[in-house]
Amino acid sequence: MPRFQLSSLFTDGAVLCRGKEIRVFGTGENGVTIRAALQNSAGAEIARGESAVRDGAFCVRLSPQEAQTGCVLTVSDAQDTVTARDILIGDVYWAGGQSNMELELQNADEGPELIKTHENSLVRYYNVPKYPRLGEDAEKANRDARWVAVAPGTAKDMSAAAYFFAMKLQKKLNVPIGIVDCYWGGTSITCWMDEEALQRTAEGRRYIREYDGQCEGKTMEAYIAEEKAFFDGQNDWNERAAPVRRAHPGITTQAIAEMIGPCPPWVPPVGPGSPFRPHGLFHTMLEGIIPLALTGVLFYQGEEDTWRTRRYDLLLISFIQRIRELFLDAELPFLNVQLPMWIDAAAEDGKLWPAIRMAQWQAYRMTRNTGLAVLLDAGEYDNIHPTDKRVVGERLYEVALDTVYHLPARLSPYAVGKYTRGNQLAVLLSAPVVEKGDGQWLMEIAGEDGAYYPASVASEGDQLLLTSPEVPHPVMARYAWTDYAIVRFFGENGLPLAPFVLA
Repeated sequence: MPRFQLSSLFTDGAVLCRGKEIRVFGTGENGVTIRAALQNSAGAEIARGESAVRDGAFCVRLSPQEAQTGCVLTVSDAQDTVTARDILIGDVYWAGGQSNMELELQNADEGPELIKTHENSLVRYYNVPKYPRLGEDAEKANRDARWVAVAPGTAKDMSAAAYFFAMKLQKKLNVPIGIVDCYWGGTSITCWMDEEALQRTAEGRRYIREYDGQCEGKTMEAYIAEEKAFFDGQNDWNERAAPVRRAHPGITTQAIAEMIGPCPPWVPPVGPGSPFRPHGLFHTMLEGIIPLALTGVLFYQGEEDTWRTRRYDLLLISFIQRIRELFLDAELPFLNVQLPMWIDAAAEDGKLWPAIRMAQWQAYRMTRNTGLAVLLDAGEYDNIHPTDKRVVGERLYEVALDTVYHLPARLSPYAVGKYTRGNQLAVLLSAPVVEKGDGQWLMEIAGEDGAYYPASVASEGDQLLLTSPEVPHPVMARYAWTDYAIVRFFGENGLPLAPFVLA
């Protein structure tokens, strides 16, 4: 039996991160010394290192390298050698979050046609196997996981948002791009945080306390039975709904429910084996790619936490800080997606989504080396999973140009300040905006009492002048404080004005 097991992140076709320390890791017998060497396409050795196995794991550190192709990685101990060929060195991003990052290319607009003919051997992806519980099946799946290059017939199961991001970035930079897909639909941010990150905030501790209280005394067997019944119900309804959606494009969920019966509510059972438990998927999925050297993080999440917390900003900041610690990179760029507009056709506007949008904005403004892709114009009524993922990927691309590469980029205009001028409140913007389409103004102002009223809007260069007869002396303003509406303010570059609250 081999005395070590190399992570499948370092098998044939892998993409390693350029310009940063390369970390090659795996598991093994304590005391064994693991050596790794990297050769370039000409066969010359360009990096070498070694590490002893401690606590069942090893991590060999190799010196930073420039972007290149055709490398060979050799990892060995005194008995066995593993060789990985066709290694690329370029930019590597972890794509994480919940279902809108998870949505696969085969299910996205343009996806089926692109899959037939696309080809770019310099764009590759690695899917972390989805397992809520550790065991033999999960271990085998992780051993068998491999990098896949974009070629005709491949990338069906790649994150569509990450695909569009990677394809455009590779064309711009002309270096290899690797995407590590690690996500799960319906997950709270706390599913991806370890105990240390959760314990750092009262909000994280509350999530743990409440979940543990809900499943106290429940056995794994009882949970698994509940889980099966829940997903059987969800899958049955979706199977019956699929032909209705095909026959009636654009039909609402409510209308489908009137035809085939109501959809079972999305309330997954709680229990010790749930993928939705705090810190669960951190250990079963994310931990397996730590401490891979990364260029940055692409993150699209928040929907599941809209109804759970009023302090998502604290959780998000704690998450970013802990991710940087675990990936051994204090400046690791974190590129987040701000939630778009959305509301269920059968629901009332609970003003929950705008609160998460502003929490994402606060985390972005308070945490260094982060970026935020604004999607205020990209949501869909009664569809929480828009299939146009090109807009998501390409806005993340623009954010990456700005945050990671410090290149000119198209970014959304945003509010930078305010002042009162008589009965007007002037909102200062980072760039002028124009009105497009027949959407709503969505601008509101308030006086000292904090009661908001819809405002009339006049543009004056890079300022918006807001007035309302109900607010003779305005001192506060907010924009797009709603779960769903059609927006009408855009920068001259075509990107939507970012939502704001100025109090």
